[in-house]
Amino acid sequence: MGLTGASYLTCPSRRAQRLVLRPSRLLPIAGTSAVRKFWPARKPAITVYLPKPITSGINAKGRFGKQDFVYVAADDVYFCPAGEQLTYRYTNEENGKTLRRYWTTACQACVLKSKCTTGKERRISRWEHEAVLETVQARLDRNPDKMRVRRQTVEHPFGTIKSWMGSTHFQMKTLEHVGTEMALHVLAYNMKRVMRILGVGGLMEAIRA
Repeated sequence: MGLTGASYLTCPSRRAQRLVLRPSRLLPIAGTSAVRKFWPARKPAITVYLPKPITSGINAKGRFGKQDFVYVAADDVYFCPAGEQLTYRYTNEENGKTLRRYWTTACQACVLKSKCTTGKERRISRWEHEAVLETVQARLDRNPDKMRVRRQTVEHPFGTIKSWMGSTHFQMKTLEHVGTEMALHVLAYNMKRVMRILGVGGLMEAIRA
């Protein structure tokens, strides 16, 4: 779905309802960091299956990741792998996202500190809409076959578009221009696909509707 995976997620989810496809399920690309662009897609009557992204490389370094911390919504606290409670400290905005910050002062004496952080204490950030991501991750956990379906249905369009683009891939330069070029490729693929399913007449009728 475009350059970041989520870049073309929100608008198609709304337009598809108005036009031809009328989807009931949405399967975004796994691991995308642009999860904010998924947020408006929760409002239409579309069931979203979205893996909660892991953007930090801390696991590769052998330390605990955020997924190893358990959030208790009733108390608005996190519990770390050592059982310590990380309490809410303050809220700030970063890259357009409102984040709540949590930590504990027990890290210095913790026997697991070397597996958790190299700093004074381990801090956890929570996005204001993170509960929504946790909900769709739980839905995906209950339906693990959904990502297999995604691989079967979504990888084919990307393979086809890459074949069209040839060995040189993008002709343009800079992110803005490359994004426009990719959007045109996606538009061309979608139009060809709809014409194959509905015919030219069916496409024109849907556009006029």
